[in-house]
Amino acid sequence: MPESIFYQPIKYVKGVGEARAKILSKLGIYNVSDILSWFPRDYEDRSTFRKISEASDGEDILIKASLVSDITESRPRRNLTITKVMVSDGSAFLNLTWFNQKYIANSIKTGSEYYFYGKIKRTGMLLEMHNPVVEKVDSEQKITGRILPVYPLTKGLTQNNLRKITENALNMVRGKFQEILPASLRREYKLSEVNFSYEQIHFPSSFSNLNEARKRLVFEELLLLQLAMIHTKGENTAQKGIKYSPVDMSPLLDKLPFKLTDAQKKVFREIEADMESEKRMNRLIQGDVGSGKTIIAFLALYKAVKNGYQGVFMVPTEILAEQHYKSASKLFDDLGITVRLLTGSMKKREKDEVKKLTKDGKIDIVLGTHAVLEEDAEFYNLGLVITDEQHRFGVRQRAKLSIKGENPDLLVMTATPIPRTLSLVLYGDLDVSVIDALPPDRKPIKTYAVNDAMRERIYNFIRKNVAEGRQAYIVCPLVEESEQIEAESAEELAERIRENELKGLRVGLIHGKLRPSEKEEVMRQFVDGSLDVLVSTTVIEVGVNVPNANIMVIENAERFGLAQLHQLRGRVGRGSHQSYCILFNQSKSEISKQRMEIMVKSNDGFEISEKDLELRGPGDVFGVRQHGLPEFKIANLYRDMEILKEVQSAVRKIIDNNLLNEDCDYRPIKERLIEIYNKRVKE
Repeated sequence: MPESIFYQPIKYVKGVGEARAKILSKLGIYNVSDILSWFPRDYEDRSTFRKISEASDGEDILIKASLVSDITESRPRRNLTITKVMVSDGSAFLNLTWFNQKYIANSIKTGSEYYFYGKIKRTGMLLEMHNPVVEKVDSEQKITGRILPVYPLTKGLTQNNLRKITENALNMVRGKFQEILPASLRREYKLSEVNFSYEQIHFPSSFSNLNEARKRLVFEELLLLQLAMIHTKGENTAQKGIKYSPVDMSPLLDKLPFKLTDAQKKVFREIEADMESEKRMNRLIQGDVGSGKTIIAFLALYKAVKNGYQGVFMVPTEILAEQHYKSASKLFDDLGITVRLLTGSMKKREKDEVKKLTKDGKIDIVLGTHAVLEEDAEFYNLGLVITDEQHRFGVRQRAKLSIKGENPDLLVMTATPIPRTLSLVLYGDLDVSVIDALPPDRKPIKTYAVNDAMRERIYNFIRKNVAEGRQAYIVCPLVEESEQIEAESAEELAERIRENELKGLRVGLIHGKLRPSEKEEVMRQFVDGSLDVLVSTTVIEVGVNVPNANIMVIENAERFGLAQLHQLRGRVGRGSHQSYCILFNQSKSEISKQRMEIMVKSNDGFEISEKDLELRGPGDVFGVRQHGLPEFKIANLYRDMEILKEVQSAVRKIIDNNLLNEDCDYRPIKERLIEIYNKRVKE
């Protein structure tokens, strides 16, 4: 590939220059290659014109018509000019209006035919179009008579700017894209050639060409992602790990106040097989909220320590670290295993002591937060690294922990149920185990979707439960645009219920504007029972265990993703009392109703996340923030599920037949993978 052209700075493309290059950099566009991979988000069909009489309200259409009235101009106030004219194509009349486009009056005249493109507004029999695009019928047809791309923009750029720049960039590289997919692979999966695909994805000559181009580019993106992940996984599994000896687990199992479920036993057998093999363990445990992942982690830590190694268990919050520490101490102290806590808010003297003992090999298991990543947190003989809520810790942080030992085994855990269809894409670099059953003593949480008419009854219900010694959460939605608004709305709600509906109850408040230490303090008060009700934004989502809390009220439930609602619901139902989740749904929309019904009917996180994917698409599976999802330039995992299946079949053939190494037709793919891998390592 003549790379110099593709990697030429964007400022050298015709129509860009220094100032516009600065604006484009806000979109992550720095060179020619970047602009060609800035794919349209939609298309305007200006290729076929329709009769005015066929137009529906709200529809974008192209019509071919002549003026049937004089052009009028009015200035109702300063800085506003309105230009109006009536046109007809013989089937009906259409009123056209332009705002602040004074040049229009001189560019159209009676006696000529024009193309007009825009959105139809129908009021009774009256048809209007505001600010239509206009072009003379016998002109060279640059802006009508074709399918035009619609790009994501930023301030200072218009669609026309971006279309022109993209067209100029395409002209620079026409015919120069390197084809990395072998002809045999393209034939088998009916994939178009690469130069055709880039031309047609930006400026399609027909919708069938557009679909072909899109399929090819999605296929290539998903193929490279899957192969890159398998390469990473291969590197991990090829690495020699620690070969652990079998261990009698009964001293620990006998101390548990419950029997392991079959699902837990199955997952632990998979972990044991990994630990006893020579290859390094690199496993993800997916388990729904409350499925018992923590005990699996403790079993793995026990096995590591009994083999003479240290273990570290890293979690996202201090409260969670403290809860796990209490549970671990209860189990391990009598078994001669030393467990210590390491968190950011500990006094320096305490931290230094834990670090010194760990380095000297006097501590077997360290439970902590990000503090365990600090430079001076060293281990004597680290053999097992466990991270909880994997999406909160990136690959880089896992790697940072891993280099504190000699290729220690790695176990990552998540309670975010990923749809089975996505698991392969997101976690292709890890072996996945699923704990697919809850402990038998868990009572299903009763879930109700209600509207404001039920508010008084709900508050009375909270009062009744608090009087019986229980506690309740009330969660407000996260306002993505502004932490300020989010904090204010949570504060208002807390203030209102303290003074009115729940007067006399002890109400605490957590929101994003509080410092971490303040959040931890309020959460601690709730954990130890000195608060009855906790009003919060979604900061309570991860892992904290308050068995005494049995009511979860979620305000504006329609604003959350289903997977996120399920995570929040899982904060209750942890004790012996019947628990309840109440969803206040303010939306009248059909899709919102469907989503609430799914929550009311199902307690299965995997089923719920599958439905979430179906209803909202992959970008929203994790609610507001897209935890863990790779950044796709063109693929959409829900829409492109069929292509993904084809890609997975192609990947199997490539791997099973070792085509990347054995077949020279596959060399360009291998070279591209090396390029991707080197880039990732640099990042």
